[in-house]
Amino acid sequence: MEKNFRITDEDGIHARPATALVNTANKFKDSEAFAEANGKKVTLKSILGVLSLGLEKGDALKLIVEGDQAEEAIQALAEVMVNEGLGEVHA
Repeated sequence: MEKNFRITDEDGIHARPATALVNTANKFKDSEAFAEANGKKVTLKSILGVLSLGLEKGDALKLIVEGDQAEEAIQALAEVMVNEGLGEVHA
């Protein structure tokens, strides 16, 4: 499953929101979660991976989840993105 976002946070994705995404991804042990941006794909289960994307306001981000809990995981990750004010769903 995939969802696309546009980063809306003035500071982009820095340590605090990256931690929220990683913690959420790690709750779903039966799924693999990835973040893809600027031609780079990283696991969402690693804070260093997420931070290495260097996401800034206006950047596009694709969240990808595979596995048995994919639907629940993508929903939870989307809620973190929206509720933390990080980004908005982008078609």
